[in-house]
Amino acid sequence: MDLILWRHAEAEEGEPDLARELTPKGEKQAQRIAQWLLQRLPAKFILLSSPAARAQQTAEALGVPVKTVKDIAPGAAVSAILKAANWPEQKGAVVLVGHQPDLGHAAAFLLAGAQTQVSIKKGGLWWLNDRAREDGAKIVVRAVVSPDLL
Repeated sequence: MDLILWRHAEAEEGEPDLARELTPKGEKQAQRIAQWLLQRLPAKFILLSSPAARAQQTAEALGVPVKTVKDIAPGAAVSAILKAANWPEQKGAVVLVGHQPDLGHAAAFLLAGAQTQVSIKKGGLWWLNDRAREDGAKIVVRAVVSPDLL
């Protein structure tokens, strides 16, 4: 299984939190990452997003149907993120658009098995792969991408 943890792009400040939308810079960030992803994703993949407007707008940059998952809204637990993605049973690729520090907690848990976090820049992603081996499952980091590098 490929799991792409994509943090929403730069968003406006303000309240209510779930209504915050992308800034013009955020829209460009989302487009750059979407273009990069579309060149690398398999033809069929699942796109999941937090219900927050900024996450929805980031996900929509891929130009494919988005499934909204309320359980991955800001403050989501690692278990909710992994359950939404059906990790590691899901076949193929899942792109999950969410929030920091939630996605960082999930990435750290998958990589280290610990309750810590890694930092995912606004608009950036971590692409992880679950590869079953005879000596146990191995998590492979396929890519870490930040929009300012594209």
